[in-house]
Amino acid sequence: MIRDVRASALIALCCAVAGVGLAGCDESAQGDANPSEIMEWADGEGSFTGTKKIEVDGRSVNVSCSGTPVEGRPVVVLLHGGGDGLGKMAGFQQSLSERDRVCSYDRLGAGASDQPDGPQTLESGGEVLTAVLDQVAGDAPVVLAGHSLGGLIAARYAPDHQDRVAGLVLMDATSPTQSADLAKEIPESATGMAVELREQTLAVLRGESPEKLVVPDGEVRSAGDIPVEVIQHGKQYLAAVPEYGPGLERAWSGGQRKWLAMSSRSTLISAANSEHYIYVDQPGLAVQAVQRVVAQAAGD
Repeated sequence: MIRDVRASALIALCCAVAGVGLAGCDESAQGDANPSEIMEWADGEGSFTGTKKIEVDGRSVNVSCSGTPVEGRPVVVLLHGGGDGLGKMAGFQQSLSERDRVCSYDRLGAGASDQPDGPQTLESGGEVLTAVLDQVAGDAPVVLAGHSLGGLIAARYAPDHQDRVAGLVLMDATSPTQSADLAKEIPESATGMAVELREQTLAVLRGESPEKLVVPDGEVRSAGDIPVEVIQHGKQYLAAVPEYGPGLERAWSGGQRKWLAMSSRSTLISAANSEHYIYVDQPGLAVQAVQRVVAQAAGD
């Protein structure tokens, strides 16, 4: 029994600390809706509701859109965490689409999209994101809302695309210095659960995951004065790691604060009743954060 509990805790902690996909991450939380239940139909040139595949450099990328475009308001684009897919965020997407146009996509190596040909970088992943935005938003501005690894990808993408990214919501985003944070908090002398956590997480950050995405540490770059909301988990579940848990919580919180440097209009809030999956544990709080950023981006 104890061994099973430790194994489950390790999987959950690896998913959270890395923010990237390890086998078993999907067991930690599930969205409320199944994307297969959404019918696909065209509703005008260049626009659609439901799911469809688009081609990006010869690879098939799975995309889902819902909600009606509103003139003067950005399109919301959701970026899932590592080990997840757009289906995990389907319930969140449906809630947001009651007011705005909302789209999501499976990155290469995730969900129903094709596998990558080889290792991916944040730059090559950004090219896929650009192709998705061209399809789902056209010339309209976008608000990127990313969870975990998806938050890091959104935050790395925005500074180089200030012409189209009008706002960001980062939900427990992977730290910009995740590898260094983890190596510092769990030294090589560590044993047991802690060392397993460190080694598995660092391996995934090197690209040893289905997405094959290499995630290097880096400085936070400014995306100008766009509205940015950073949401961090409030339940300190990382403290469950024997001996090193409190340090991991401090490092994670520090990583969230680092993202505030992205904009002069950044704010940090804590989801008091949430662990890593904030949009599942406290969906209302996450929805309100996205709606606030969309409203600010639209000049409301």
